[in-house]
Amino acid sequence: MDIIDVGLYASYLLIALCAVAAIVIPLAQSFGDPQSLVKSGIGLGVIVVVFLISYAMADSVTTNKEVTEGAAKLSGAGLIAMYIFFFIALIGIVYTEISKLLK
Repeated sequence: MDIIDVGLYASYLLIALCAVAAIVIPLAQSFGDPQSLVKSGIGLGVIVVVFLISYAMADSVTTNKEVTEGAAKLSGAGLIAMYIFFFIALIGIVYTEISKLLK
């Protein structure tokens, strides 16, 4: 094992620690303010609903024999969800700019 392997393992460990900290610290702080936890839950629920809608709309047809129908459906659902979120963000940006212009 040379120095590069040690550096890679150290970076893997640090990435894992940062990922755990990014999840645990906001959760610990939100228990002090339950209202923020409810808002986060609503946002997560909206994301799940949009993905379920996009999964229902997705096709499972594939011309590639190496790609399964399930993988094609998940890929299509991800693309449709991305389009939905893109247009929601675009509408939000336009609305914000127009409302600033009118003030």
